[in-house]
Amino acid sequence: MTDLRTPPVNDGDLFSERVRQYAYDRPLQRVQVLEAGCGQGFGLDLRDVRRSVTGVDIDLPGLRAHTEGRADLDSWHLGDLRTVPMPPRAYDVVHASYLIERITQAELVLDRFVAALKPGGLLLVRFRDRATAYGALDRLLPGGLGRLEGRDGPASIYETVASHQGMQWYCMMRGLMVAEEYAGRAAFDRLGRWRGPVDRLCRAVTAASRGRLSGDHTEMAMVIRKPENRFARVI
Repeated sequence: MTDLRTPPVNDGDLFSERVRQYAYDRPLQRVQVLEAGCGQGFGLDLRDVRRSVTGVDIDLPGLRAHTEGRADLDSWHLGDLRTVPMPPRAYDVVHASYLIERITQAELVLDRFVAALKPGGLLLVRFRDRATAYGALDRLLPGGLGRLEGRDGPASIYETVASHQGMQWYCMMRGLMVAEEYAGRAAFDRLGRWRGPVDRLCRAVTAASRGRLSGDHTEMAMVIRKPENRFARVI
């Protein structure tokens, strides 16, 4: 198991840096990126990397409006993530940021992402961790914490895989390699004036759960690699 730690301070976002490194090792190749969850956020900072970016997300009005305004996408598909087009072994990178916790049948969707990756490709996932005080409050409070963060769409669902342990188990069962994993508290930064009250409430939840629900982090970032070996136990 990799060490759980705070993301390093380096040249830009961790995921963007890992994709730039991936591209550097393949100078003649156009990097194919699947931006999963394209209805929120603004994607990777790939600078002069030669790439083609396809977006996918569930089809909701707010997510569609955001997707239509993104200039970094070469193409996109919104709909049921169990059926939207994802050709097998077509992508070098699947970037799924704050998606896993807000969908149903998340393991099935992850299976589709893994199947869409080329051998040796990168699955980059960032998600709010359900096994934290913050995740518990986001699940249990009416409407969740999404409105305080400024999130679009309905409250997050948080299936079991949307946790550090759940994602570790998923990777082990699929034969995927977790190359790096980091804990963070970025959700608090999006709360604005609500940061202090929510932080205190999270500490109370941690104490009430006797430490079972961590108050040290709100989310996970994981760099996962699909093995090159075609005989490895992967989808």
